[in-house]
Amino acid sequence: MPRLALYALAVCALAVAAAVISFVNGSFIGIVWVLLAGLSSNMAWYYVRRAKAEKAASAEAAAVTG
Repeated sequence: MPRLALYALAVCALAVAAAVISFVNGSFIGIVWVLLAGLSSNMAWYYVRRAKAEKAASAEAAAVTG
């Protein structure tokens, strides 16, 4: 898994934890944390898909030239 995807997943987990703590404390700022968790989750999926596509493209290029 790409390093940026791991970082995005870590941010997602921390944002979810912050949202839970905010809502438990009665603060509606947790909505911002939920939005940040969604954004970082999408970033993680993007980086995973991009790495998979790059790996497939390099394998295809190696098969064509080799």
